[in-house]
Amino acid sequence: MPFLHAFYLKYGNCFGICVFTVVFCDYFSYLCARNYIAILKQLFQHIMIMKKLLTFVVALMLTAFASAQNAAPSAPDITPKLEYVLELKVKIDGAFSVGKTPHGGRTIIPITGGTFEGPNIKGTIIPGGADYQMGGEVQGRTEVEAIYCIKTDDGVNIHVRNCGLICSGQGGFYFVTSPKFEAPIDSKYAWLNNAVYVCKPDFGQHDYLSLKVWKVN
Repeated sequence: MPFLHAFYLKYGNCFGICVFTVVFCDYFSYLCARNYIAILKQLFQHIMIMKKLLTFVVALMLTAFASAQNAAPSAPDITPKLEYVLELKVKIDGAFSVGKTPHGGRTIIPITGGTFEGPNIKGTIIPGGADYQMGGEVQGRTEVEAIYCIKTDDGVNIHVRNCGLICSGQGGFYFVTSPKFEAPIDSKYAWLNNAVYVCKPDFGQHDYLSLKVWKVN
């Protein structure tokens, strides 16, 4: 017993420290292990959330790509557009008939003058032209061909040839023409040469024939 007592006095403190150290290390390791597991669980949860989010984004992109691939390309709009050009106020004289010709019944309506005006052009109608109408065998159908010249307010002469059709019957009254302009190529009105035009005549309640002209775009 004296030996144990002496051993305890000499080594007791060291032994206690060692035991405490071992116990503390074990406990610390236990705490670290618990924290490590919790961290791993949180990390795994974040990975699963990111995986689901990534799967959703990829699916959304694939759906959009498939829709774009399957969608038929939209056809370009080729519907003609009309652009207003001018109005001709044509004064005419009494019509006279040539009679029945090999081509049909010919009627002539003299053009005695008038005026015209549009956003980019203005002037007068030169007297001396005429509307040469041809009545065919079909009742209520007349082909028109007006040939005359106009003069702009800045002195440029332009030739006009306006052809069209007059029909009347069960479908109602139809009167549409398509004028062609011949302007000097070195004038500021040369743009009239390079387009197709449509014209809607209107007799109205006045002393002239109104011809409104649109450019077909």
